[in-house]
Amino acid sequence: MTSVPFRGGAIDLSALKPAPPAPAGAVWWVEADDRSFESHLAQSMQHPLVVEFWSPRAPNAAQLSADLKSLANEAAGAYLLVRVNVDEAPTVAQALQVTAVPMVVGVVAGQLAPMFQGTTDKAQAKAVIDQLVMLAHQNGLSGRAQPIIADPEAAAGPDPRFEAADAALDRGDFAAAVEEFDKLLAANPADAEASAGKAQASLMVRLGGANPADVQARAAADPADVDAQMAMADLEVAGGQLEPAFARLVEAVRLNAGPARDKARTRLLELFETVGHADPAVLTARRNLTTALF
Repeated sequence: MTSVPFRGGAIDLSALKPAPPAPAGAVWWVEADDRSFESHLAQSMQHPLVVEFWSPRAPNAAQLSADLKSLANEAAGAYLLVRVNVDEAPTVAQALQVTAVPMVVGVVAGQLAPMFQGTTDKAQAKAVIDQLVMLAHQNGLSGRAQPIIADPEAAAGPDPRFEAADAALDRGDFAAAVEEFDKLLAANPADAEASAGKAQASLMVRLGGANPADVQARAAADPADVDAQMAMADLEVAGGQLEPAFARLVEAVRLNAGPARDKARTRLLELFETVGHADPAVLTARRNLTTALF
């Protein structure tokens, strides 16, 4: 796909078709993965798409996701919001060269329209999306997205086991979430979901108050400094930069011995848990770790 720049000037949406009455429970956003993304992309020939690349590991991105869902529902079919969890759709993320999340792009008639990267407030997001909708209208794309009747999140329903942990995550109390996941793991050490949840919450705890510039300077100063490399790897994983994060910890394992080496290895394994063991970056890094150890 090629990139389509936005046109400048004031945005006038008065010529667009009014939204028809919405069915009960309708939403205008959908989750996509490596298998379904192409089918959603094909819809850009009838109406614009807003594609949100996201990850549950990305700090401070939950509000943006909520705002984008709200805006899509308010637009009631002027476009479809397609949400892509890069942890579960690595092929799509790699193909579109997504290096950090959150990242939001538009698609009009199969052509990519860069929008913004990182977080932004709801009003600014709406202004950029309005430009995309007008761009689509100016290019003769006046169709409307069909509503998704069932909200996937509501249909699935929350797992009652994670009610306390999810509540802690929702209020941003990541330390409390770790404690709740620990309770679940004490009852069932083989609970893979609780283990992954704890790893992700622990990452957020470690990121709290971190100064990225300071972390980068310390990591660059000494590749063998395990604490510095772990802090930098946390930042990279949170930004979706998995390969460099894993590579620096593998290198820290190779450069160190004894407790320092084991500390780097343990953190790397914890980040594998955070990302998910099926991720291609994890599979590659695990092989590299074995080589570094032996």
